Amino acid sequence: MDVADQSAWAGRTRSVEIGGLDIAYVEIAGSGPPLLLVHGFTDTSRSFSLLAPHLAGRRLIMPDLRGHGASQAGESYRAVDFAEDLAGLIRRLRLDRPVVVGHSLGAMVSIALAGGHPDLIGGLVVMAGTLKPDFASDHPLVAGVTGLCDPIEPADPFYDWWHACGPGVPRSFLDGLARDASGMPAARWRAILGEIRGTDLTAMARAIQVDALVIGCAHDQLFDALHQQRLLEEIPAARFVSAENCGHNPHWEDPALVAAAILEYAGSAGHAGQTASAATGAGFGGAVR
Repeated sequence: MDVADQSAWAGRTRSVEIGGLDIAYVEIAGSGPPLLLVHGFTDTSRSFSLLAPHLAGRRLIMPDLRGHGASQAGESYRAVDFAEDLAGLIRRLRLDRPVVVGHSLGAMVSIALAGGHPDLIGGLVVMAGTLKPDFASDHPLVAGVTGLCDPIEPADPFYDWWHACGPGVPRSFLDGLARDASGMPAARWRAILGEIRGTDLTAMARAIQVDALVIGCAHDQLFDALHQQRLLEEIPAARFVSAENCGHNPHWEDPALVAAAILEYAGSAGHAGQTASAATGAGFGGAVR
């Protein structure tokens, strides 16, 4: 089956019990160090269905974060709660130091995982991420989520902004994302967003022990260049790749570029001898190709 087949994607889901919660995930068999792909706020494993074909041959593990998709909801939605679930999943599946790739909220969760469990991961890719969101009360995301009412309809106009991306992204994929997100009650949207707004991962970032890759987007409507700069300043050894033509979701808009960056990084992750100064030598704003 084509992994990008949206109608069949949900049927690939498995689940395991982690800390009293059933955590769902999609696995694609392959070789090499596994890639653990962590989705953003309101998304599911489906978020990586366009990227997966470009990572063919690698073992991929794509969980639904607690309260998202087919995973059970917990009582708390802090970045560290999501990270503890992922730590449990790594142990349960006996993943050998996977390279963790996080997008948006998933990037924040991945930073918390890398800072809190350095022994469990072999690499870190932070994509369209931040250490400390700065969403004011009148930010479009906050205003949009505040205005949502149950039942949320997949055709709600809010998705036009929330899932905004280039014209080449398949409509069937975006429709699937909207259906998945609409399965979350509005109160959960607001609870998770409240935790996101109060998060500061600076200390976690400084504790990261692996060389990291930061993928920033030139047209990111959530986390602009200042957020990317701060990631590079606080993560001890990080280099930067710019997705020049992308908004907040580069793995949808340019999955080939994102996959190439991940695979190049994963091929060198864990190699000794790279210093922080060498890792950031390309400088912020310079695309590493």
